[in-house]
Amino acid sequence: MANGLEGKKIVIAGSKIPEDMAEVIERRGGTALVRSLQGLTPADPSEIERDVRQFIEQEYDWVIFTTGIGYEAVYAAAERLGMVEAFEEKLKSSKVACRGYRTNSLLKKSGVHPAVSADDGTIANMIDKLQLFNFDGCHVWLQLHGELTAQLHQFIESQPEMNTQAVLPYRYHAPEQETLAQLTEELLRHQVDAVCFTTQVQVNYLFDYALETGCEAELKESFEHHVLAAAVGKVTADALREKGIERMVVPKVERMGSMIVEIGRFFE
Repeated sequence: MANGLEGKKIVIAGSKIPEDMAEVIERRGGTALVRSLQGLTPADPSEIERDVRQFIEQEYDWVIFTTGIGYEAVYAAAERLGMVEAFEEKLKSSKVACRGYRTNSLLKKSGVHPAVSADDGTIANMIDKLQLFNFDGCHVWLQLHGELTAQLHQFIESQPEMNTQAVLPYRYHAPEQETLAQLTEELLRHQVDAVCFTTQVQVNYLFDYALETGCEAELKESFEHHVLAAAVGKVTADALREKGIERMVVPKVERMGSMIVEIGRFFE
């Protein structure tokens, strides 16, 4: 295997490094560093269980999942309640929409075949497909992506006759100021070689901090000439472009392992 990451320091902006991802980096000769630019706070388990029980007991025409981790949290709640079978049967009797390769894969493991799945893993693509359906009078159970994105908000607003039950298995919280300061300094001093962004939230937190501390121009210059930005998918890549970053790698398959492979190819 080509060691395109030999001697390279690769920053992971998520809350942790999955073991397999760190292994890919190290096998290619690199060093994986965690600089968490977002935190995930799980909801109270009893809240998720209440939402799952409500879903099983009431009638819903549509179920929309926006993340794999959200589906896993909901599924785990069904397990704790001893209601997995009822949960899966209810999903099969509803129309299901999902975003993301991982979410789709998890649903299929449960024997659920989504009526709508985003081809490119984006919320925008999923919503484009949902627009083809009539939601008047429909009851929708919606698992949110840590927050209500502008695109989802607009979709809900455009369907005044749709009844929506939002479910938040987890919420984002801001990164530590010390982490933001440390990573910003490492970027400005070119002490790391690449940053892996896995959500648009991470991009926003970093650049908001740069704006607050007066080093946004320097940060952009660092990404344009010294440190490689890597985006796990199109949504995250668009967030980087909105901040003026054009020099980046984006894998065709929106998976973290694929992103590391693309970084290696870039440095090779």
